[in-house]
Parts: sequence; structure tokens; C-alpha cells
Amino acid sequence: MACDWLQTSAIEGAPPLGDDDIHVWYMPASTRDPREVLRAARSVRGVLLRRYARARFTPRIERGAHGKPFAPEHPALHFNLSHAGSHVLLAFASDQPLGIDLECIDRRVAPEAISARYFAPAEHAALAAMDGERRKVAFLQAWTGKEAVLKALGEGLVFGLHRVEFALDASGARLHALAPPAGPPDAWRLAGLSPAEGLIGTLAWRGGPRRLRLFTLASDATEGGSGPS
Repeated sequence: MACDWLQTSAIEGAPPLGDDDIHVWYMPASTRDPREVLRAARSVRGVLLRRYARARFTPRIERGAHGKPFAPEHPALHFNLSHAGSHVLLAFASDQPLGIDLECIDRRVAPEAISARYFAPAEHAALAAMDGERRKVAFLQAWTGKEAVLKALGEGLVFGLHRVEFALDASGARLHALAPPAGPPDAWRLAGLSPAEGLIGTLAWRGGPRRLRLFTLASDATEGGSGPS
């Protein structure tokens, strides 16, 4: 994307979340332990939720039928989280469901085997025609795109990866077809995200244009505790 990731040393310096904004936060965690990365991600999520909700305490979080988190006391505040290795992405918007997904390029995957089983036939054929490195990048672009769309829908993988289809070629991955419950492809907006070298991410939402504001946060730059979460 054309937007730059703005460096910030503290969440307290974040601008307000405008009605037409989507804020995306990137945090490199100080550990690769998945449990510790998730703990740090949830801590930052709690601090940001409290700030965006203008609440004294961290808003209570519940989960939908397919696991998507939401804050029942602040129904207009939408958010999503993804982590890969020691890297975290968090997205926030007002009155706009969204989904975000992140993967490391060096992740060990088998694109042909996975796409043969879970992707649409045309996606598998396109990937099979690419060379090894390009195939892996295209696969991760499609994978993060599918995950982001499914998370925005609140459906998760139960919806079916093959029902969110991408056109894959040398120029990248473009949303091509969706199962009817998800609406037409042109109703969706997807933004590719690369917050640091070696990372591929996608942000997805179904709706009109939004201004993306991208922030990079030091792993220890949280306000004094996030309260209960």
C-alpha cells in the first residue's frame, strides 16, 4: 500500500478513531513463544479498546458463534487481531465489521497440497503454474485474503476457504468470487499490508472507502496496564 507505518512509542499518543477511519497497529513482540505473543497482543488490544471506547476499564470481550471477539457494551466498536511468529496486527473501526490476517513468508507451507484440498480449482491451477517462490507468495496473499474476509464475516473457516475465491497471477491476488451469503466481490475492500520485511497481511471489510491509519508500536509501549481482559 501507499500508506506509511507511523512510528509511535506510546498508545496514549494515538489519534481518535474517526467515523471513516480504520486504525491498524503493528507490534513486533519481544518473544517468539506463541502463548506470550498472544498474551502481549491481547494486552495491547485491551489498552486500545479502552482508549477507543473512552472507557475507564477495559471493555468486556465475548465471542460470536464462530469465535469472533466483540465488546457487547460497545457494539459500534469493531476490532480484529492476528499474529504470526513474533508479529502482531490489530485493526479497529467504528460501525464497520472487519477482518485482518498476517503470515510470515518464511512459514513452512505446502501450497499445492493445501490448495488442492481447500481452495477453488482455478486457484489451485493458477498456483500450480507458478514457480516455487512466486507460488508461495501468491498462496500466502490468497490465504491471508481468505482469512481476512472470513473473519470480517464472523464465519471463520467453517464457511469454506473455496467459497472465497481469488484470481492469482503475476500481479498478485484479487478477490474474484464469493458465495452468495458474503455478497458480491465489488462490495468488498481488501488492503494488502506489509508492516515489516518478510510479512504478508490482508485487511478486509465489506463497505465503502475508509481512511487507513497505520501505526507501529514498540512491544513494551502500553499504558500502565490494561485492566481485566
